[in-house]
Amino acid sequence: MTAALAGANMIYGLGMLELGMTMDHGLLVADNEFVRMIRRMLDGVPVNDETMAVDVIREVGIGGEFVTHQHTYDYFKQNQSQSRLIDRNTRGVWKENGGKDMYTRCSDFAREILASHEPEPLAAGIKETLKDIIIEAEKEFA
Repeated sequence: MTAALAGANMIYGLGMLELGMTMDHGLLVADNEFVRMIRRMLDGVPVNDETMAVDVIREVGIGGEFVTHQHTYDYFKQNQSQSRLIDRNTRGVWKENGGKDMYTRCSDFAREILASHEPEPLAAGIKETLKDIIIEAEKEFA
């Protein structure tokens, strides 16, 4: 978060252990989730009459509640972190659901990705262009 707030446009080391000598798929998934949350925070919160609910505040009035108001429902998901991997249940519910720690959930999710992901094919001509770049680099550095 500190690097992102300082303006870094690249955060290095996701999924890495042992000074980058080892990669861990579960850690990569967890780090990706954290970076996604950091990027969302860097987007900031839009502040205008609609998002500040000025009309809703007037409508509900002093002493009213906003939790069940449609405006709250319409906007809370845009500004609250929605993680698939962080379990925010109570300990009892967490135990009932198997009691998996975050690393285990992330490792399981990494295995799902590896088993089911089908990358989009490269656009026409890209494969040949990459081969040409490699051939030129081999000539230059050989």
